[in-house]
Amino acid sequence: MTPAMTPATTLAAPRTRGAPTSPRRSTLPGIGVVGLLVVAVLLALPVQAVPRTDLGWATVDNPVAGSIRALDAVSADVAWAASDDGEVVRTTDGGSTWSAVAPPDSEDLLFRDIEAFDARRAVLLAIGEGDASRILRTDDGGATWQETFRNPEPAAFYNCMAFWTRRHGIVVGDTIDGVFRVLTTSDGGRTWTRVPDDALPPASGEFGFSASGTCVAVAGGHDAWFGTGGAAARVFHTDDRGQSFEVSDTPLRATDAGGVFTLAFRTPRYGVALGGDFLAPDVAVDAAATTRDGGDTWLPADADATPTGYRSGSAWVTGLPHTVVAVGPNGSDVSSDGGTRWRRFSDVGWHAVECARDGSCWAAGSGGRIGVLVGG
Repeated sequence: MTPAMTPATTLAAPRTRGAPTSPRRSTLPGIGVVGLLVVAVLLALPVQAVPRTDLGWATVDNPVAGSIRALDAVSADVAWAASDDGEVVRTTDGGSTWSAVAPPDSEDLLFRDIEAFDARRAVLLAIGEGDASRILRTDDGGATWQETFRNPEPAAFYNCMAFWTRRHGIVVGDTIDGVFRVLTTSDGGRTWTRVPDDALPPASGEFGFSASGTCVAVAGGHDAWFGTGGAAARVFHTDDRGQSFEVSDTPLRATDAGGVFTLAFRTPRYGVALGGDFLAPDVAVDAAATTRDGGDTWLPADADATPTGYRSGSAWVTGLPHTVVAVGPNGSDVSSDGGTRWRRFSDVGWHAVECARDGSCWAAGSGGRIGVLVGG
């Protein structure tokens, strides 16, 4: 159990620390990919009112100094984010002010995903081999945290998580002996159960990426998908909350540093998969695909209108059912036809993007920057 921390304090200025190094390749090592995350807050202006063209990012103050890839948007007012420096911040006023709400003694933890249910309840994932992979939960806005999982396997490594409901969630890790590690919860992240090996198809020299918290995606009440890279760029799919999985090939290019980095599903049938090679951030050959049958088959994006670089995060824009945004270190792209054709709309680099149910969208990038998605 993690001891109680001192009450949350409003950040007056970011604390400075050296950039952390990532423990292994599936964490996007810091070789040219260190620190980007910005917690981008979409202003009170609802996304429904934002035009499909003339999008852009408006930068605001930095809530932290470190690189943030862990981000979740609850609404236009409430968002949570966490960094590679063990920092956790929360806003309840649309990003005007941020509170430091990290667990005690977390400076050495690499936070790579956070799933927030409201302004008080959130589940936090730290990554790394062995006991560096941990899951914590707060029910009081980060004033105190409870550690609910510490990885007992020295070679296991967890990458990302998602929740169907406030109670039901899933965490995906890399392979052990040719089988991906998957955890599920049915009590809001208070306890976790490992999915049996025989529920998953064998891996084929693959691993996952801790790039933005979106290497796993959920839709509906039971479906989840996670992407792979390395020897193959495939997507694993469950329609029963992790009790069983099937796997399908994608047209995305697989490399030692590339494959499927991010998945986003609008419904249990309509989704996108994006990626590329994080060592070649300006290259986007065979880096995007769509599905219309729940991931059974994948079609490549239009070769004449693909994303314009490696993309680590993606999100559907609430209220615009065919619009999806993708971000990466060299800029941002948008598709208004469900992921078939893409258009670059910004040169600002980000690691993660999240859109809340009320239509607000937040993104994340380097050096603790904060940005806001706006329409022209």
